[in-house]
Amino acid sequence: MSWRRTPKTSSESATTSNERECADAQAALAAAVALLARRDFPSEELRAKLRAKGFGEDTAAVVIADLTSQAVLNDERYAQNYVAYHAQRGEGPIRIAAELRRRGLTAGTVAAALAGGPDWGELARHVRRTRFGTLLPQSWALKARQARFLQYRGFSADHIRTATGADSDVD
Repeated sequence: MSWRRTPKTSSESATTSNERECADAQAALAAAVALLARRDFPSEELRAKLRAKGFGEDTAAVVIADLTSQAVLNDERYAQNYVAYHAQRGEGPIRIAAELRRRGLTAGTVAAALAGGPDWGELARHVRRTRFGTLLPQSWALKARQARFLQYRGFSADHIRTATGADSDVD
C-alpha cells in the first residue's frame, strides 16, 4: 500500500483556497473584535494592527468595511470621544488635532470633532488658573512662562492671549 499524494484538480485547489480565505477572514474578524473589546480604535489604526498580526491588506479591508457597516467601528464617534477625554485632561485643540491626524483620521472628521468640543478659550483660562492661580500675570516674564505652558498644552495664540490677559496689540 502506497501513500502517495494524488495531484489535486483545479476545482479542488480553488475550493481549498476559498476555504483558506474564509478562515483567514474569520480569524481577522475575531482578532479585530478582540482588539475592539479592549478599547476603541480608528479604522486606520485597526487596519495597521491587523496587518501587524499577519493578515493581508484585502482581508483587513473586508473586516474594516464589515465592522463599519455594523456600526461597531466609527471614526466620527472615536474622534468625538477622543476630543472629550483629552479636553477634560486640559489639552488644547492644536495638540488634539495633531494626534488625531497622526492616528489616520481625515481633516473633516477632526474639524467636526473639535467643533463639537468645549469652549477652548474658557478651557485655556481654566487650565491656566489651575496651574498658576487666579491672579493674571503682571510681568512679561510671567506672561511668557504661562504662554509657553499653554502652547505646550496645545492652545492657539488667541486662546493664550485670552487666558493670560495679554494685549493683542503688542509693540
